[in-house]
Amino acid sequence: MSVSLHQLSFEHHYPAFGIAETTPRISWKFCGDAVNWEQSAYDVEITRGADGVPNVFNINSTDSILIPWPDKPLGSAESASVRARAHGKDGQPSTEWSDSYSVETALLTSDDWAGAITIAADRATEVDGPKQPVLFRKTFSAGDNIASARLYITALGLYEAEINGKRVGDHVLAPGYQAYNYRHVFDTYDVTDLVISGDNAIGVTVGEGWYSGRFGFGARKRNLYGDTLGLFAALVTTDKDGKKQTVISDATWKANTGPIITSEIYDGEMYNATLRQDGWSSTGFDDSTWIGTKITNFSQGKLSPPDGSPIKRHEEIKPVNIFQSKSGLTVLDFGQNLVGWLRLTVDGPAGTIITMVHTEVMENGEVATRPLRSAKATDTLILDGKGPITWEPKFTYHGFRYVQVTGWPAETPMTGDAITALVVHSDMERTGYFETSDQELNQFHNNVIWSMKGNFLGVPTDCPQRDERLGWTGDAHAFMPTANYLYDAAGFWRGWLKDGWSEQSRGDYMVPPYVIPTDDPDDTDRGRVRQPTAVWGDVVVGNPWALYQSTGDKVMLKEQLPGAKAWIDKGIPRNEHGLWKRGTFQFGDWLDPKAPAEDAGAATTNSILVADAYLIQMTHFLSQINTALDDKDQAEIYRVQHDDVLIPAFQEAWINPYGDAGGIANVTQTALALSLRFGIYTTPEAKTAASNTLRKIIEDNQFQVGTGFAGTQQLGFALTETGSTSHFYKMLMSTTVPSWLYSVSMGATTTWERWDSLMPDGTVNPGSMTSFNHYAFGSVADWMHQKIGGLAPAEPGWKIVKVAPEPGGGITTAKSAYLSAYGWVNVTWEVTDGFKMTVNVPPNAKAQVTLPGSTEMKEVGSGESKFEIPGFVVPP
Repeated sequence: MSVSLHQLSFEHHYPAFGIAETTPRISWKFCGDAVNWEQSAYDVEITRGADGVPNVFNINSTDSILIPWPDKPLGSAESASVRARAHGKDGQPSTEWSDSYSVETALLTSDDWAGAITIAADRATEVDGPKQPVLFRKTFSAGDNIASARLYITALGLYEAEINGKRVGDHVLAPGYQAYNYRHVFDTYDVTDLVISGDNAIGVTVGEGWYSGRFGFGARKRNLYGDTLGLFAALVTTDKDGKKQTVISDATWKANTGPIITSEIYDGEMYNATLRQDGWSSTGFDDSTWIGTKITNFSQGKLSPPDGSPIKRHEEIKPVNIFQSKSGLTVLDFGQNLVGWLRLTVDGPAGTIITMVHTEVMENGEVATRPLRSAKATDTLILDGKGPITWEPKFTYHGFRYVQVTGWPAETPMTGDAITALVVHSDMERTGYFETSDQELNQFHNNVIWSMKGNFLGVPTDCPQRDERLGWTGDAHAFMPTANYLYDAAGFWRGWLKDGWSEQSRGDYMVPPYVIPTDDPDDTDRGRVRQPTAVWGDVVVGNPWALYQSTGDKVMLKEQLPGAKAWIDKGIPRNEHGLWKRGTFQFGDWLDPKAPAEDAGAATTNSILVADAYLIQMTHFLSQINTALDDKDQAEIYRVQHDDVLIPAFQEAWINPYGDAGGIANVTQTALALSLRFGIYTTPEAKTAASNTLRKIIEDNQFQVGTGFAGTQQLGFALTETGSTSHFYKMLMSTTVPSWLYSVSMGATTTWERWDSLMPDGTVNPGSMTSFNHYAFGSVADWMHQKIGGLAPAEPGWKIVKVAPEPGGGITTAKSAYLSAYGWVNVTWEVTDGFKMTVNVPPNAKAQVTLPGSTEMKEVGSGESKFEIPGFVVPP
């Protein structure tokens, strides 16, 4: 019987480097097959300071996640080494000490920056057009015996840094996208291996990015946060005696432009290799013709170490096919719709112009550029004829499977040796896995994963390819439970939700914008982006609650409570009965299958009915949030609103006037699913009648989907909770449009924005809003994880796991695995000669197991448990 500790993390950081928290809560995961092992106490050893003497803290507690920091607070830029061990209950073994894990804070006060200022090139900026990226450069001397070196850096725009000709770190599109007017992230890098004794040089390239590029919904303005590219940095070296030397961004730096002519989020990058300045970030480079720098405006009070992980390159994919389009142009097919860019290694004559147009699909034998709308998604490389060049863009990204290439030189064979697609996304740890005996369903689940990866770039975007790519709140609200299973996104969400509260509380409207960060930072167009609307605005309640279910983090929950309360109490316009004010704008059940191509909100379910239903559920969540935070009085206030005000008002408005118990104003999948799932039918008779009606309209619709963004995530759970799981399996396994597997049957490798983004004849949906990489309808994977895979948290944080698979749909095997805060949870079941299931639970956790067809729940401890049901047959 073994048990051990691994993967210590601090707050939501793993690794914990350059963080803001001075007393970071500590967590550890368990490994081992110990049976029924439970922690009774733990020891934490913290080593800090020059003396290297550890402090050991002995705590009697069963907690192993988010435990309080036991030592005095860390100072600015201070590191500590931490390890832990845990002790079992009587008769159970203790673990060995874990490996040591490092935690280090960032610069925490403005004084720590040693007088650094924000600099810009001493030149006119391109206010009304794309901004040419700027090169910043400085030489400096470092002393002997360097023990450590740290670079603290951010930009008014996006940056990439080099020291002595070598790239700093592996972040891309840094510092990411955030609400720069409230929270401007800076990054911390360990550059000890790059700084040498004696002469050094640092160079930084800065591009426009989200900060000042053409970006946003509708008008797609430039200069959302500023019109000047700038750099803010401090390089701190420490010698073995503890003496520090700091190199700061100031007016002694020099600046110039280089080979990148333009690099824009929507339109792509143009790179002219004939303008390269070799060695520009190294010592000995002649910068006598470079221009000076000047101070530019930047409020250091907004500086913030990151909450979420940086964006990085993660995978490399080679083209699977190179073919000619109908018009004779060369097209690369990478076999996977992905997000990132190309890396080329190519040689050819000087002046050769290689152009790359990125699209998601082909249409009529050509790359389909219409769904890009105004985004050009085009990269251009001009060769200098001086030999092979390896190039990739710096400050743009694309969503694509296909790339149309023109101008490729004959000197270089167009093969996988010359061309690679690089996959980029926020650097989150994969936590959730799922597989069944049905290969089409597996492909769909894989598509969900790829759409999450492609749209988690600093913020949860709606799509990665057209002239939008915004943090739409409704999409994120629907998908969050699925996302939290697939990846550890705690830090990612925490930073985004902080921006949400900043945007929501501006001007005391208490209305979250449709997109976070808003593309209207000056609030000049509040009527467009700050109208109160359900589901989208409800993200400030629903997402903190969903994140709490995954993490058990009450500190985060308390941090988000003001925004949740403000939305429910003040942001929502109400009628005299406490429901939504009639006549307000609503997105409603966005992209219901019957919505016209150019009117995505024209759903079959009344948008105010949808809004009222979600108001009831969000009020319930708010009561639950207060309960979790031990505020019984506030919890009771919202419970009364939910039980005694809102549900009766909804019933009076939408149910009672429409016939017998179980009737409803709109007899649609969404209206019935929301009302059942959210507990709005309050009598057994009404629930039975409503569930019967829901089953009938699904049968009459040939088991095709009838829900949009608001209804899809809830539909499967509503059916399962009313004993109709078999109906949902038939919907899930359908391959005719509209259905989840229709896109798979059409060759999709990501999930689509519309049920019919690609029409059955292979043409692109005629609507002007059509994407092939949207995760919202992938929210059904939450049901798949819980009801097919059989895995869900039985209590927030996964200390108790709910294992309750409900086989069906002809699926004979399923495997699910989740890396919880306690360690790996695994469920494997098969139906051959009866039902057989194996459950693995990590130490210090338990599982509540309910077998198919049974209502009896059995609790098991850590280790492996096996279950059987002789003679069990998979339901259809």
